[in-house]
Amino acid sequence: MATKKTAAPKEVEAPVTAEAPVVKATKKAATKKTATTTKVTFTLPKEAVQTAQSVAVVGEFNNWDILNGVELKKQKDGSFKTTLELEAGKEYQYRFIINGEVWENAWDAPKYIATPFGTFNSVVLA
Repeated sequence: MATKKTAAPKEVEAPVTAEAPVVKATKKAATKKTATTTKVTFTLPKEAVQTAQSVAVVGEFNNWDILNGVELKKQKDGSFKTTLELEAGKEYQYRFIINGEVWENAWDAPKYIATPFGTFNSVVLA
């Protein structure tokens, strides 16, 4: 019996936008006893969140657990922002969830990976 092979997720280049959220990484050792980690700041601009009451980030770093997503804090300019400490040198797929219902990608992720569900995940290198 022949088995059907499925194609690996396809990587695509990030779209270019005039106003994009900041996803930046700075390397820092957490402690002498732990591996090197990177602080990654996740931000969505006010244009992406509009009148959102809550924004969380979920991804490979929390096993895509929607109920335990990391909440972003609303900034004075209307954007939402948080910083996570992730293991350095690893790529992480992630997405934002707005008001617990609407999925949104980072507007300026370094790259995106197609999912088996017909969508894309944002990817960041820690």
